[in-house]
Amino acid sequence: MATKRHSKTWIQQAKYYEVKNIADYMIETYLNGNISFFRQLYYELKPAGRKLFISWLFHTEISPTEIEKMILATL
Repeated sequence: MATKRHSKTWIQQAKYYEVKNIADYMIETYLNGNISFFRQLYYELKPAGRKLFISWLFHTEISPTEIEKMILATL
């Protein structure tokens, strides 16, 4: 049984999932409809990383309603 990942930085997560930018990967995961995995990725981040991700959302070209849905999915 695999252990759960907790309190990882952006860099650690990107390396683990073999992606360049974990935030972009999380956004793609959400937009592809895999909400439960998106939520898992979010909770694997350290609290500072979670705040950084929410801030990152507001600097993307995603519609405000999609941003709102993503934030609500993390709660």
